[in-house]
Amino acid sequence: MPPPTRSKAPVNGTAPGTPRESRDGSGPSTGSRRRARSVGRMRVGEIQRARILLAMSELVRERGAAGVTVAHVVSRSGVSRRTFYELFADREACFLAAFDSAVTAGRERMAAAHASEAPWRERIRAALLAALEFLDAEPELGYLCVVGALSGGQRSLERRAEVLGSLIDALHQGRPDGKSPAVERVVAEGVVGAVLSVIHARLVEQSLGRRREPLIELLNPLMGIVVLPYLGSVAARRESARPAPKLEPPVKQHVDPLRELDMRLTYRTVRVLLAIASTPAASNREVASAAGITDQGQISKLLARLQSLGLIQKTSGDHTRGERNAWSLTTKGHDVTATIQTQPAG
Repeated sequence: MPPPTRSKAPVNGTAPGTPRESRDGSGPSTGSRRRARSVGRMRVGEIQRARILLAMSELVRERGAAGVTVAHVVSRSGVSRRTFYELFADREACFLAAFDSAVTAGRERMAAAHASEAPWRERIRAALLAALEFLDAEPELGYLCVVGALSGGQRSLERRAEVLGSLIDALHQGRPDGKSPAVERVVAEGVVGAVLSVIHARLVEQSLGRRREPLIELLNPLMGIVVLPYLGSVAARRESARPAPKLEPPVKQHVDPLRELDMRLTYRTVRVLLAIASTPAASNREVASAAGITDQGQISKLLARLQSLGLIQKTSGDHTRGERNAWSLTTKGHDVTATIQTQPAG
């Protein structure tokens, strides 16, 4: 009988079939190159999508939903028309995605503020405050949600109606029990409609440059509108007389630091930036290995390009003694890399 077949023992602790580094330990394995390419493509796709959605929201505020074309979005976002159509079927699909992204951002803030054990009135006040702070910090997104969706087409109107329905349900179902007579759902519809009407008018005036006052100043009067049908006129007057909320500089979260760069965002540039971020003071060879790039001429060109853009810097050693370059991110490079690493998919 033939001797039993033995499986090959792992080499250097690596199971058979597992990709390994090159013999000198400097080259990237097939597996690491594939992972690097996958990460690069994923992050570039997410960033390009987010840039398109941000451009759409800005343009809707500037031109109105009906006045925005694919050409406008492509020009503002800095992506190619081909990339646009790889991500969105048409202009309407892009608009709806921007609307959904904006609504999600606002809803998350409101939900976090509303989630407490406080009395109904305080929870509603906290949620309304979060909404007004969001509108002040992200005027383009707020305009898209409240104003732009009205002229975005039938599907946009349907999507907007769904959002309003959820707000009305939350207000009606959470109304204070035992403190008011039976209140029909239509009252909640009227309250939400009245609040949105005031906000709508202010957003339009701001977009036209006619008003500069922050929307947070509406908190007390809007709360008076909300509580009036549920708790009565005395409670409404108390809300209007409460101390004014503290005004803080709005913190804008949806920004695009890549827009001002004279740089075409590619899978390779993303991989190189991420590689340097994860391995500061890396040499050319180490950056290439971490980024999954085998061509040393290509990595040299990429590093030189990123250095010329002010994203990375190097400490040059004495090459006559065989000392290597050591690459690290600049402050600008850290900002851009942070955007790449945390960019939402939209």
